[in-house]
Amino acid sequence: MDAITLENVTKSYDAVTAVSGVNLRVRQGAILGLLGPNGAGKTTTIRMIMNILVPDEGSIKVLDQPVSDSTRDLIGYLPEERGLYPRMKVLDIIVFLAALHGLTEEEAGRRAKEWLERLGLADWSGKKLLDLSKGMQQKVQFITAVIHKPPLVILDEPFSGLDPVNAATVEEIMLEMRSKGSTIVLSTHRMEQVERMCDSICLIDKGRNVLDGEIRAIKQSYGKNTLHIEFTGNDNFLSSPAIINLTRLGNGVEAKLKPGADPQEILKAAVQANVSITRFELLEPSLNEIFIDRTTRA
Repeated sequence: MDAITLENVTKSYDAVTAVSGVNLRVRQGAILGLLGPNGAGKTTTIRMIMNILVPDEGSIKVLDQPVSDSTRDLIGYLPEERGLYPRMKVLDIIVFLAALHGLTEEEAGRRAKEWLERLGLADWSGKKLLDLSKGMQQKVQFITAVIHKPPLVILDEPFSGLDPVNAATVEEIMLEMRSKGSTIVLSTHRMEQVERMCDSICLIDKGRNVLDGEIRAIKQSYGKNTLHIEFTGNDNFLSSPAIINLTRLGNGVEAKLKPGADPQEILKAAVQANVSITRFELLEPSLNEIFIDRTTRA
């Protein structure tokens, strides 16, 4: 069973089509990266899955049920814009929102204290939300999205405001959730985290999904077309016509090759130029490169 199914979903606002004929399947127990430039239609898509918005055309199912108010109760949702009550105390707001998802006050309080301890917020439980930093507030909102152990979690920019240590903790929690059977939709612009965590992606651009599938298969379809070279010596060998783009790094370069180019020709040119090579590796394109390629096409 798929956790989410969208079939030919379209949504317009007056003369603007925000989502146009999107098809999507999210495998149960997987992490999907929902990607796209600003204004691509990601948030509108999420709001339709949440039944906050109703599509003009097409159908949406959540856990094999047509989307409705009852399916919304199966989802833990962290919106990009914070929606918590700033003058409520941290523990009170978590318990209150957990109770709305059906937890008893006693159970909600127990779980809330466990989560606050894990995310380093135990000493702030009696503070008002507005007294917390942006990163702390984000952690509170994350707790409210997952405290009721929903089978489906939708996280829109969950790492916003988090430092690297806290971002790593949230990553760890998300992977734990997946290992226990939860399905996660992750909407973010942080391609390196998508590449580490996600099983598959759906890339939306101008309201349409332009690329979707398993990350490994997508990267393999692009082939290995980037050379990572670390060397000492003259870099004249990099003027080869086989190289169409060059990115200089601190201790080397990344060279994007023309389709069909032979990387051994670059290596031969370096040897002939008496360059000392310490690393010469042919790489698949990064997810960031694929994102840029697919969203900048005419």
